[in-house]
Amino acid sequence: MAQNDQKTVGYFSQTDAKAVQSAAEILPPWVFAKVVDQLTIAVCLTDTHANILYVNPAFTEVTGYTASEVIGGNTAMLSDRCTPARVYDQLWRQIKRGKPWTGLLVNRRKRSTVYLAELTVIPIQDPQAETACFLGIHRDVTAMHHLEQQVHYQKALIESMVDAAPAVIALLDENGRVILDNHEYKKLVGDLRVREPAAEFLRALRETLGETFPWGASAEHGFRDREVSFDPGGKGQPRWFSCSGVWFREQDSSAATFFKPVRQTYLLLMANEISALKRQQEAVGMNAMRALLAEQERVRSMREALQAAIFQMQGPMNLISAARDLLERRGAQADPALRHALNQAAATGQTALERLRALVPAMPPEAAAPVNINQLLREVLELCKQRLLAGGTVVDWKPAPMLPAVTARAGRLRGMFKQLIDNALDAMDSNRHQPRELRITTATQEQTVSVVIEDTGPGVAADLHWRIFEPFFTTKRAATHVGLGLAMVQEVVNEQRGMITLDPDYGTGCRWQVVLPIKYEDDS
Repeated sequence: MAQNDQKTVGYFSQTDAKAVQSAAEILPPWVFAKVVDQLTIAVCLTDTHANILYVNPAFTEVTGYTASEVIGGNTAMLSDRCTPARVYDQLWRQIKRGKPWTGLLVNRRKRSTVYLAELTVIPIQDPQAETACFLGIHRDVTAMHHLEQQVHYQKALIESMVDAAPAVIALLDENGRVILDNHEYKKLVGDLRVREPAAEFLRALRETLGETFPWGASAEHGFRDREVSFDPGGKGQPRWFSCSGVWFREQDSSAATFFKPVRQTYLLLMANEISALKRQQEAVGMNAMRALLAEQERVRSMREALQAAIFQMQGPMNLISAARDLLERRGAQADPALRHALNQAAATGQTALERLRALVPAMPPEAAAPVNINQLLREVLELCKQRLLAGGTVVDWKPAPMLPAVTARAGRLRGMFKQLIDNALDAMDSNRHQPRELRITTATQEQTVSVVIEDTGPGVAADLHWRIFEPFFTTKRAATHVGLGLAMVQEVVNEQRGMITLDPDYGTGCRWQVVLPIKYEDDS
């Protein structure tokens, strides 16, 4: 120690000892006696052999023994055999070294009832630094111990019940930190391979519910049965969870808030896995979806054929109209018979065009609703499964584990993605010397969902990139394709206020990127 450190006398520094001595000289001895007598905790003074020399009134209240009954006796009269001998051995070793000891003993009252005593024994030293006596201070902590054990038991019982629950349960604070979870939640951490599944659930819920998502101290209500999906990609099946949350508030138990209570807000998050139910629903709905898609394909083919016919007729009709207008400008010099024939041809052609336009099937109305893009793409791959297997196409499926729902017309969006995948498969059919690989990736970018579709086909020549979305333009055989597929794709993307691009720098096939806003204003 440094040279200027104060020397200690007993348990006090030299300065403290002088201050205590000064106070003792100023205060009369009876003051100290009164202080000890009026203490509400039991005080017992013994000699070095534990024979009782003095007890205060609080000692009588705790033990039931009066001063006359215990003075001269040994403190062993308070001992109960429930206290292990090693506890007393430890007590005596400590105080014989001149050190205080604090611990719990099972003591016995005068009427043979036992109680739990919190005991502190302090060796009192004389001026020669020798132990002259022992000061024992103790209080009955039986009720407190019982309450602590009861709280501990109830906590253990609740934790056991929560751990045994088949649902995923996590308790979060206002900052979204998990402060308590159960066994199912811990399993989910390993299964989903994410650090905090609760954070992923909340992010998906927040993006889905937007401003209506309740959070923090201002949250009045929770949420119930909100579906969230997690897609591991590859051959792994997506997992679905039905999430519910309840907010509750608890008073802060820290000492600083004793007089000014502060309530802390917590979210109890519960998630039940509904993957099996979802797969059953998907299996039941897949046949209906195939039938619906086949009907949509038939209608689309009819629309394409009629629109192609209209497009082909529009050229000659424009020539006829131009010739008629030329004759009209010549006036009297024009041949009346030719003018009449041109007028008849224009009127007849226009009537035929109007009839063809009336035959074009109208698109069935469809309301916009939240759509999970991962699930929708899985449905499209399932619909294309036979063709993928027949062609030996390898599908590399890399979805974002959790995607926010996109507000969209599901049927239109499904048809759009199927058109892109069909185009990719058609391209790879014409490029048989290359491995057939289809890569699909999804991701979240700010307030949008991005889908990238890559194939190993021959690609599109750079000078044709600006024409691919033109109606009736196609690089395929005209006998089987009229060239409206990509025009329809762009039409659907425009409806969604999204964007579709073909990567000009991708050299091993085509790379399409579709970016869709999570929410958009529906004008219909």
